[in-house]
Amino acid sequence: MQPFSSVRAAAILIWLGVALGAAPVPVYFGTGGPGAKGIYRATFDPSNGKLTAAELAAEIGSPGFLALHPDGAKLYAVANFPGGPGAVGYKIAAGGALEMINSAPTGDGGGAHIAVHPSGKFLLTAQYGSGSTALFPLDAEGRLGAAQVTKHLGGSGVVKDKQDKPHAHYCGFSPDGRFALVPDLGMDGIVIYRIDLEKPALVRHGFAASVPGSGPRHMKFSPDGKFIYLLNELALSVTTFAWDAATGTAKQLATVAALSEEAKAKEAQNSAAEIVVHANGRFVYSSNRGHDTVTVYRADPATAVLKVIQIQPVRGAFPRSINLSPDGGWVLAAGADSNTVSVHKVDPATGELTYQTKSVINVPAPICILFGLPLF
Repeated sequence: MQPFSSVRAAAILIWLGVALGAAPVPVYFGTGGPGAKGIYRATFDPSNGKLTAAELAAEIGSPGFLALHPDGAKLYAVANFPGGPGAVGYKIAAGGALEMINSAPTGDGGGAHIAVHPSGKFLLTAQYGSGSTALFPLDAEGRLGAAQVTKHLGGSGVVKDKQDKPHAHYCGFSPDGRFALVPDLGMDGIVIYRIDLEKPALVRHGFAASVPGSGPRHMKFSPDGKFIYLLNELALSVTTFAWDAATGTAKQLATVAALSEEAKAKEAQNSAAEIVVHANGRFVYSSNRGHDTVTVYRADPATAVLKVIQIQPVRGAFPRSINLSPDGGWVLAAGADSNTVSVHKVDPATGELTYQTKSVINVPAPICILFGLPLF
């Protein structure tokens, strides 16, 4: 599959922002909880790690997760509407303001995650409650078409009441855009779809089993596309896979715990939430709800072997979302229960984090952090 012009354009803009001294970038916050009114927006300055005060960018019900279109000019969210849950699209106007394009229902419950294909021709949502993946076609203006729902089947049954049925929790794409990958907490593995880009449509292709009872949640590819880092929500661990791009298959390699058993025992509500991989391939980060920390891993780019090197408190409560700034110099952590977003500086040599005491802002019930393209 040939690279897409919109992807190249976005990459060039990001590179220019970094080259020009890490230009300020808009950052959007998906929310879900008491006091939250929709999608919020702030500006992040990578030169000093400062966030401006957050302001409401779009009023919408429970826009839990957000995704950027490859052209950088549109933003999508899963959300709740009077007629039922679905997906919604926005144009990003001057200064980062959001202007609604349209919305469309999933027809199969609320989405837990959303991702736009690199071609810009469609997006996916993952429905946790109903255990399904929905495909929404996108036209040239970014308008959402009717959802095509694919149901997941089965459940590992290892953890009672959590794995008796499918729970699709994330959707993403292989680096070449040929496959869609959907970790399913109830099935203890990754459902793999082949993408028919002409229709567009999903075709069931395979399944990559994770550790029984681990409860897969989110995943990220290594920068070279050779490995997958799968975050297990229930076990608070990361399982690595070797990815075969030619066949669209994943081979399980190893699993490392995010927290010690002693640390997990101190909190009854511990669960892993988000995982991100540094662009240099040497650092991986995952968030721990309940323990309210970020685990920092050193990664071997050649083997994907992970080693825990730091457990960093986020200085907030229930970090459902973390994200790396586009320049790779900072980790932002969203405290869903503390209504805060904190900033942590990345040591470029070790990957370890340092909390920035004067860089915390208030956001109502933040559960997703999404960076836009640099502002010039």
